[in-house]
Amino acid sequence: MAKPLLSTLRGRLFALLAVLGAVTALAVGGATYVSVRAEADQLFDYQLRQTALSLRDQGRVDGDDAATLADPSLDYVVQIWSLQGLELYSSRPQGMTEPLPARAVLGFSNLRLGGQDWRVFSAATPLRVVQVAQPLAVRQKLAALAALRSVVPVAVALPLVAWAVWWLIGVSLAPLSRVVQAAQAGGANALDALPTAGLPGEIAPLVEAFNGLLGRLSAAFDTQRSFVADAAHELRSPLTALKLQLGLLRDAAPGEQQDAAIARLRGGIDRAVHLVEQLLALARAEPGAAATRLPLDLAELARQAVGDVQPLADKAGVSLALTAPDPLPLTGDPQALRGALRNLIDNAVKYGARTVQVSASRNPGGPAGAPLLRVDDDGPGIPPEQRERVFDRFQRGEDASVEGSGLGLAIVRAAARQQGADVSLADSPLGGLRAEIQWPAEPRA
Repeated sequence: MAKPLLSTLRGRLFALLAVLGAVTALAVGGATYVSVRAEADQLFDYQLRQTALSLRDQGRVDGDDAATLADPSLDYVVQIWSLQGLELYSSRPQGMTEPLPARAVLGFSNLRLGGQDWRVFSAATPLRVVQVAQPLAVRQKLAALAALRSVVPVAVALPLVAWAVWWLIGVSLAPLSRVVQAAQAGGANALDALPTAGLPGEIAPLVEAFNGLLGRLSAAFDTQRSFVADAAHELRSPLTALKLQLGLLRDAAPGEQQDAAIARLRGGIDRAVHLVEQLLALARAEPGAAATRLPLDLAELARQAVGDVQPLADKAGVSLALTAPDPLPLTGDPQALRGALRNLIDNAVKYGARTVQVSASRNPGGPAGAPLLRVDDDGPGIPPEQRERVFDRFQRGEDASVEGSGLGLAIVRAAARQQGADVSLADSPLGGLRAEIQWPAEPRA
């Protein structure tokens, strides 16, 4: 559907430039008109003066000059007077009813004679006075015609310039039109980058920023689709197990057999609940999720996380120690950071460590005052070539006997990045694995 001219960028630019061009053309044309008229008046005055001076220097008006001056179509009037006031010569064009006055004003003057205005130049010699006159109406008409002829090229060029401006605006906006067509051609799920070739410098950053947004949306959608697919796959197994355990419970005889079936069913429900909680924690930590920013004490948060895992450590016979001597104020999401640290400690306890040391301090090797959370253990550790892969979702360790969802380290990395920190794995001085959550600089509470 065609859009109104002024609703398009091309139309608005053309309208503004057309108004500017019209105002400029009027100003230039008006100035040219006034200037040419003034120059024409000066030229006519020069002709009057030269004619009078040439006749003043002649002894008499010969036959040829008299015939020329007597031409009725000539708009000049020439009269020569003696010093006694006698008319020696006079040429009168058609329509002139009375002669010029004998008493002339030397030089240029204006007078009204026979119902019209005249421009007169008078020159005197010791023997006579020469007067040359021209109707002001004739002068003004000739001057106006000369001025109009000088303005005609501007008037003729104006439409051509307007067409050229319209065409140039269209050429300049053609890359933007291609961007619009590319955006309209895509379907509802099309997140391909828009073309940026040839875009003006003022529009290219906008399209590039939009392409960046499309890229982030595409990555988020891919992550979401992958997350949903992995979650559905992982939930299928515990739900199937629950269904089987429910059937075993129904068929179990009352007594020890039924109690064992109930215990297995309760364990399956606990694992399913844990998996759902881990999925929710990962969803809250994924890019794009709203991040909570509250003042917190990292040392206190570490004590709470250690307290959460302490019963599991006591049950497994693991020595769990914490070093957090000073308050570490910063701004972040207490729940997300507490859950991330709890997952790191929980992994160390589950995967065979006998000693786990947790510390919250300022990073001595990083930016001044940057907080650092560290978990060291003496367990089997993770080979260096596998340390990046274990951050993938649903990636479990090599020990198949350890129950888990494979989401712990994925949650840790997502939560840390959401808080502006990063997670790294390295060898621990205790002989096992060291996990660190590091901030790049000192956050302010």
